[in-house]
Amino acid sequence: MDRVAVEEKRKDKLPYEHYKSILKNFDPEVIVKNTGCVYDKEKGEFTIRLMGENVIVKYPSGEVLKEDGTEIQKYPPKTLILRYLINARGVEPLDKDITYRDVDGGNVYYNNFYGRCLLRLSKTFGNNVEKFISVFEKLGAERVNMGDAAYKFEFLNNIFVTFALWKGDEEFPASSQILFDGNVPFYFTAEDLAVVGDVSIGTITGLAYSK
Repeated sequence: MDRVAVEEKRKDKLPYEHYKSILKNFDPEVIVKNTGCVYDKEKGEFTIRLMGENVIVKYPSGEVLKEDGTEIQKYPPKTLILRYLINARGVEPLDKDITYRDVDGGNVYYNNFYGRCLLRLSKTFGNNVEKFISVFEKLGAERVNMGDAAYKFEFLNNIFVTFALWKGDEEFPASSQILFDGNVPFYFTAEDLAVVGDVSIGTITGLAYSK
């Protein structure tokens, strides 16, 4: 691993360690009420569904693991899950979609979100919409009437995200849109939502192109 990658990993590790250290200050029963996740008091474990897969969060240590107990290598999704447990406000989905710009701070961070999420999504699947459709059908996502293909899926409990694609042609490049249920500001900040998009795209890319 080169020096830049090491520094990047160290930078990502710091917020994860921070939220691990403060999770113990929050009542598990309140967390369950605000997220709807499952808590096993005897094991001291939260079980969270992340795009259809179970993730374990140890309490009070805050360690985030795969369901089989092995380590999740990347820090951003682990930090995001801890922030979700800590910041969730128990607001049910509103069934009304909003864009990234509608979230407080969304205009400030939009360029980052565009490159990290929207451009990445359109470059990855814009010329292979069939793959996009196939992976979301496997995930049991809800087909939405938008673009050339669009699906609404549950990222975490009560957190619904919609991915939409428009195919590219000779005149226009492929494009995409990412929408969030209107309740999302009661769980995440604009910076968090860039991670939500990043993790979601990484997950469906892995499922679509894995051998």
